Amino acid sequence: MTNIVGRMREAFRGDQRVDADALVARLDAVRRFLTVVDGHLPDAQLVPAHTLVERAGTRLALSRDHTVVALAGATGSGKSSLFNALARMELSSVGVRRPTTGVTHACVWGPLDGGNRLLDWIGVLPRHRFVRESVLDADDESSLRGLILLDLPDFDSVQRSHRLEVDRLLGLVDLVVWVVDPQKYADRVIHTSYLSEFHRHRDVTLVVLNQADRLPPAELPRVLADLRRLLDADGLDGVPLLATTAVDPAGMAGLREALERTVAERQAALRRLQGDVDAVVAGLDELVGGASPAGGPDDAAVTALHRALAGAAGVPAVAEAVEQAYRHRGGATTGWPLVRGWRRLRPDPLRRLHLPGPAAGRDEPAESLVAATSVPDPTVAQRSALGLAIRSVADRAGADLPAAWPAAVTAAARSRLGDLPDALDRAVAGTDLGMDRRPFWWRIVGGLQWLVTLAALAGLGWLALGYGLRALGLPALEHPMVGEVPLPTLLLLGGLLAGLLVAALTRPIVRWAARRARRRAERRLTAAVAAVGEEHVLTPVRAVLSSYAEARTALGEAAGR
Repeated sequence: MTNIVGRMREAFRGDQRVDADALVARLDAVRRFLTVVDGHLPDAQLVPAHTLVERAGTRLALSRDHTVVALAGATGSGKSSLFNALARMELSSVGVRRPTTGVTHACVWGPLDGGNRLLDWIGVLPRHRFVRESVLDADDESSLRGLILLDLPDFDSVQRSHRLEVDRLLGLVDLVVWVVDPQKYADRVIHTSYLSEFHRHRDVTLVVLNQADRLPPAELPRVLADLRRLLDADGLDGVPLLATTAVDPAGMAGLREALERTVAERQAALRRLQGDVDAVVAGLDELVGGASPAGGPDDAAVTALHRALAGAAGVPAVAEAVEQAYRHRGGATTGWPLVRGWRRLRPDPLRRLHLPGPAAGRDEPAESLVAATSVPDPTVAQRSALGLAIRSVADRAGADLPAAWPAAVTAAARSRLGDLPDALDRAVAGTDLGMDRRPFWWRIVGGLQWLVTLAALAGLGWLALGYGLRALGLPALEHPMVGEVPLPTLLLLGGLLAGLLVAALTRPIVRWAARRARRRAERRLTAAVAAVGEEHVLTPVRAVLSSYAEARTALGEAAGR
């Protein structure tokens, strides 16, 4: 037994100290992780991390000169007897009626004032707090100065409130001493519900086989070996295992020495928090996985989105109206002046859509233009195509991300879906369609048309004057001749034919230029709706991907990688 206990004492010494600054940096990384993923991941999966940040911050802010050690065990394990034996005082009641321990008792080595804030946070009532060290002890208890020893309620109590209190306190203390007895050391409850859950807290876990005096000396090594096997199966290999008995001071020497060493090191609180960080990081690791952060939606998905946005915004209809308006305005300017008035009676296609372009609304804000826009509403097919395009962007951007993130990407892509119609309307209304200026060649052709028309009118007037004089019996005018044709007749017929010829030659050019104006308008409108897609769909998606990348970095720092 001496050799076994000696080996357990060696195991409890520990060979690595926890750097407080490094621990604080890891906690800050967890805090950054929570900030980054806020709103992207389900809150239920982040509760342990939030709890860790809150508890760790409070624990580090409180006394670092105290080490909180809890005695935890089942009914009848004798932990209250150990509590009294370590305190060398009858502080916690011991009896045959079970459960014996119903509330948590605390014994403080050193001045009570120093540990009161810590006990307030832990939740031990003032009437259950005791001071062990006094002037009568001289330096007998100085080796434990700074120890706060807790006697917890029985974790297998029939009263649910006791079990809840144990679970709460086990998440707050710095070191846990699990007390088992020879009869129930293999009880499944303690191993599956408690010990196996502490596999990441091996550095702050100690197991004692209490009431060892009840075993025959030859049986003790066998029981300790079997308990060691069970602890290894729980993932607690290397955790110190001691045999104790509260009735013999010599049977407490190993446990007392372990507590003295723990108090002297002042490392238990840091090791406990480090184990908590390890456990939380391991639970969060599956939320970020090993996938490299995606750069964003691929080009094919973005192109499909732009096409769907253009359809929903009515870009084809507006581009068609631009072509028709160009032909309408070009014909009204370069056409035969005698029929221009008739053309002007026909409504301008862009005016029908209430899209005059920047020239007409240059001083008006974009919001005022929205109300005047009469672009046709998107059809059911166009709305469906837009929805599919947005879904495709989200699916491709989040394809390689771990669970929960694809849903966040999809939610981000659809987060501003309700604002899209107005935004697209504003984009179309505010786009310069290139129709606010008349081409210079229109004026040249228009001036030429007016010139030949005036020539025709001059010829017509000249001829009318000659006929009028003849009708009045006055001497007829002598018309100059151009060959065999009188000059007035040549002016009239030449002017009419020249006007028709200019109109005929100009019409194909106007149509060609109208198609160019349409393509120019399509490019500008597509760029405008693409900017809307960037702001309302792609930017939120990239924000989630950026958050994912930051979360991976923060969690890597929290893990110490």
